[in-house]
Amino acid sequence: MKKHKPLAAFNSPFELGVRMVYLLNSLQPAGADLQKLVLLDYAVVYSDDLGGPPSLHTPVPYRGSEYLSRRDLIAQSLYLMSTRGLVAVAMDETGITYFAGDTARTMVGALTAPYLRELEGRCRWAAATFATLSSRDMTDKFAQQGHLWGAEFEDAGARGLAWQ
Repeated sequence: MKKHKPLAAFNSPFELGVRMVYLLNSLQPAGADLQKLVLLDYAVVYSDDLGGPPSLHTPVPYRGSEYLSRRDLIAQSLYLMSTRGLVAVAMDETGITYFAGDTARTMVGALTAPYLRELEGRCRWAAATFATLSSRDMTDKFAQQGHLWGAEFEDAGARGLAWQ
């Protein structure tokens, strides 16, 4: 009999996909590219670092590495949620933009767990605070405040590893 590997719940495409649905729902009618979603996800999870409400997750040392390593996982999560109609994708000459899918609002409205209500509040805050900034402006703003996340973030930006 074949053994199945248990699905990881934390830091999985599913977990990040749920956050992306909530985040994109808060950005409506606007969307965001992958870079902006990576930055917004960090803002949602560690909102206190950016002068927002208390962080959704407990701040950990070297959390800047999370910011730098989540891009592929968020891309996977967006794909997963797009296969369920929760995320919509538009491609044009400027690149790929993600939007809340047709069923995103229904999902956000139907789930009432305390964590998800907190998530919704952080997503609304992040959207209100950063929605008008471009990905480049957000990257610059986060880099300017890099001391909040530790030297590993500053070193990455100094070497040109911050996304352009």
